[in-house]
Amino acid sequence: MKSNSPYDSPRTLWIIALAFLAVWFYMLGARTLVPTDEGRYAEMAREMLATGDWITLRLNGIKYFEKPPLQNWMNALTFAVFGLGDWQARLWTGLNGLLGVAAVAYTGSKVFSGRVGITAALVLGSSFYWAGMGHVNSLDMGLSGMMTLSLCGLLVAQSADKDSKTERNAMLVCWLGMALATMSKGLIGFVLPGAVLVIYTVVTRDLRLWTRLHMGKGLVLFFAVTAPWFILIALKNPEHPKFFFIHEHFDRFTSNVHKRGGAWYYFFPILILGAIPWIGILLQGLVAGLRDNGPGFQPRKVLFIWVVFLFFFFSVSGSKLPGYILPIFPALALLIAWRVEQAGNQPLKSAGILLSLAGITGLLILTIYLKKMDDNTDPIDIALALNYAPWLVGTCTISIVGGLFAWFLSHKEKAGKDWAVITLAVAGFLAGQIAFLGHDPWGKYIAGSNYIPAIEAELTQPNTPIYAVGRYEQALPFYLQRTTILVEFPDEMQFGLEHEPQLWIPKREDFIVKWQAHQDKGEPAIAILRNDIYEILKKSNFPMRIIAKDPRRVIVANLVKKESK
Repeated sequence: MKSNSPYDSPRTLWIIALAFLAVWFYMLGARTLVPTDEGRYAEMAREMLATGDWITLRLNGIKYFEKPPLQNWMNALTFAVFGLGDWQARLWTGLNGLLGVAAVAYTGSKVFSGRVGITAALVLGSSFYWAGMGHVNSLDMGLSGMMTLSLCGLLVAQSADKDSKTERNAMLVCWLGMALATMSKGLIGFVLPGAVLVIYTVVTRDLRLWTRLHMGKGLVLFFAVTAPWFILIALKNPEHPKFFFIHEHFDRFTSNVHKRGGAWYYFFPILILGAIPWIGILLQGLVAGLRDNGPGFQPRKVLFIWVVFLFFFFSVSGSKLPGYILPIFPALALLIAWRVEQAGNQPLKSAGILLSLAGITGLLILTIYLKKMDDNTDPIDIALALNYAPWLVGTCTISIVGGLFAWFLSHKEKAGKDWAVITLAVAGFLAGQIAFLGHDPWGKYIAGSNYIPAIEAELTQPNTPIYAVGRYEQALPFYLQRTTILVEFPDEMQFGLEHEPQLWIPKREDFIVKWQAHQDKGEPAIAILRNDIYEILKKSNFPMRIIAKDPRRVIVANLVKKESK
């Protein structure tokens, strides 16, 4: 009897995949780079390409040792091939997001079944947080893509026959994933997967797995990938090892040195929001992993431990940022997919209803927010909110309609269940991308990118200085293809400036003297001022004229007459 399931139709699956890829790649360049992360990592890669120094990482021309170089390398290579631009800056993270989707599809089909593989890809590709962060130029998706390689490599290897070619190759993929994760964001790239492995063996009391890790070949591969850069940067910059290994790892985890703390429940709302449209099956998937007590290797238990341990690790850390828990979503996708395949239609009914309720809740929150705006609200915020509102209404409407349609389909037989999965995935993915696309005017305001033409009009000479007084703009240097001179505010570059103090102006008084010297010599100069500093300078005879102003910044030029370029 011919199956009516879309899972059994290669044509249907190809149509879904190609449409998904078209939207995914289009969205890479659909928005302005938003500070801080997007501007920072785009600029670091631009400077790497411009200077030709692929060892010592710099931000704004200043040594910046917080993270390893993999993402900067890949972004710089992308710029070298395709030129500078928004989609080029996001290409590496976009590819990592797709890598995660492909990895869970392959792993689900190899470890569980082909149907689980298809569902896992649909779940991960449409999860709000994974699909969203796949379009953000930050280190979290690069780390997550590589950690997904390590997780999936381990699952495939340990599910294969002992001493088989599949076992060996998959374990080498696991080791490679840990190495590249280490080169993406540091020691957590291998510490976290290693901790999961230890916890699994303690819980299951099964040490046989350790005889199948191909540790000799794996360690050689790991250090071949990671060691060269760490050695080279330490030789060129003796201050790097202590800062990187102690300050950026031990101090970051055990203290609030970066002032990024948060309550113990910090990541719970992020997890719930990030799992949309699959929140109705989230707990069921985790329970399914906990109950994996079969003989031999227990892949669902590995997935459960991966999710719970990583979530706990970052929850107790002294440093918290929303992107930290992103690596748990591929494991969640596999658990949810397994649960969907094993259960009846009830989980999908719950997911459909909860997606619709999420849409309704979103509309209520939006209405309350808009009603709270009054005469004391900044006009720019009002304009941006009103501009964004129709996009959010569209997001919520798609969620409501998609959830109800999925609920309706889940009442039908086998094919209805599969179509319900696809409907949830399509609705969740499109709703999230519409929300991201509509945010662009707000992103341009945060980045200050609307002022680029006005600034460029003042750059009449190649060496025209741009001062950043009391604030640092993370995106403008990339778009202007120029570094700035920091004044009074070192921002995150404080460590680098301690070793290269000549690269900034610590005191505002020295900046004023420098600015006046430009004026007296007839040299054009530009300054991006914090608003309160502008108000102070305005009360003096500081020679300046405004070229752009908003509640976040004031951009001024001196009074030197502009010359045509």
